[in-house]
Amino acid sequence: MYINFYPKSILKSLGISLIIPFIMFEINTINKQVKAEKISIAASEQDVFLYRQMGASYLCISSRAEVDFKKGLGISSSTFAAVINGKHGGAIKELGSKKLDEKSLYNIGLFQIIGGALNICPESIPKDIKNEYENKLKQALKQSKKQSN
Repeated sequence: MYINFYPKSILKSLGISLIIPFIMFEINTINKQVKAEKISIAASEQDVFLYRQMGASYLCISSRAEVDFKKGLGISSSTFAAVINGKHGGAIKELGSKKLDEKSLYNIGLFQIIGGALNICPESIPKDIKNEYENKLKQALKQSKKQSN
C-alpha cells in the first residue's frame, strides 16, 4: 500500500489556515486603534497657543505676499477652528468641556490670531483691525475683573 504524499498541497492548506487568523487579528487591532483615536481631548493652553502661532505666522506671511488681509485672516481663522474641531472635538480646556460650534471657534481664532500677529508682524496689521482688537481686549479684561470680584 502506497500513500500519496503531496507536501506542496499540505503546506498550502497549513499556510492558509495560519494566515487567516493573523489577518483577522490585524483587522481587529486596526478597528480598535481607529475607535481609540475618535476619543478627543479638549485643546490645552499649549495646543491653543500652537494653533494661534501657526495662524499668526500664516497671516504675516500672506500679508507680506500681498494677499488681501481679510482673506488671509479668514483662512487662518477657519484653519484654527477646523483643527480644534477635528482634533479636539471642538472643546477648549480653558472654556470647559463644552463643545463649541464652528462659528464660535472661528471667532476665537480671529481674536487669537490677530493677537499673535500683533506680536510677530505688527506692521502688517491694519490700524482699524488693531484698534478693534485693543478695544475688545480691554472689554474682555474688564469683564474678567467683574467676574473675579
